[in-house]
Amino acid sequence: MSNKLPPFALELRKLHKQFGGTHIINGVDLQLRQGERLALIGPNGAGKSTLFNLISGGAAASSGEILLRGQEIGCMKPFQISRLGLARSFQITNIFPRLSVADNLRAAVLSSHGYRYTFWRCLSGLRLVNQRIQELLQQCDLQSRRETPAGDLSYAHQRALEIGITIAGDAGLILLDEPTAGMNRDEVAAAADLIRRVSIGKTLLMIEHDMDVVFGLVDRIAVLVEGRIIACDTPAAIRNNRTVQAAYLGSLEAQQP
Repeated sequence: MSNKLPPFALELRKLHKQFGGTHIINGVDLQLRQGERLALIGPNGAGKSTLFNLISGGAAASSGEILLRGQEIGCMKPFQISRLGLARSFQITNIFPRLSVADNLRAAVLSSHGYRYTFWRCLSGLRLVNQRIQELLQQCDLQSRRETPAGDLSYAHQRALEIGITIAGDAGLILLDEPTAGMNRDEVAAAADLIRRVSIGKTLLMIEHDMDVVFGLVDRIAVLVEGRIIACDTPAAIRNNRTVQAAYLGSLEAQQP
């Protein structure tokens, strides 16, 4: 019997990305354990969204490896990576504004199940799809807005809908890019609770600037500065890390009113 441990949910090995002569990602090494919640923090321009694009297939690395449950995905297209169980959201809300909340979720669920448009198929008859839509509406607390056009939702509810779309395929690894940006304190608290619920049993990697959300939600924090991970540890250790304080947390606190 092999004693080999199962692979990480996600592993980055000596990852580099440069545009011309500009180095954006500089030798990032990072591992996420199965079921772990990890926040990626750092100043604007540190390379956080670029790193997400590399992981999800939106851009190709200049060098290095990206492994999803032990499988190299660095040369794959986004749809191929998605089919392997990785889903991500974006900084800018990405929904169909004229479709209802339920139909936005239906489109995501159909895609995740491999359905394509067929003239003679009655969508209302797809029992498993409809069951999944109902689950998502409940998870995201959008039941009462089921038939509301997505464009008529409040910003916070649009972000909740986007999280629902992201998790529609039941991916094992979820990437969330600044999910609470632009929200007030009550909305942030509700969003953090939603993220906590939908990530149970999943592996979560999130970019987030709200330190209350970060310190209250995740198991570990990775700090990216100038394309390098300068620390990766528990929230308590990161809070007390002098290098992190000097590079990021200190300047962030100085900006608070």
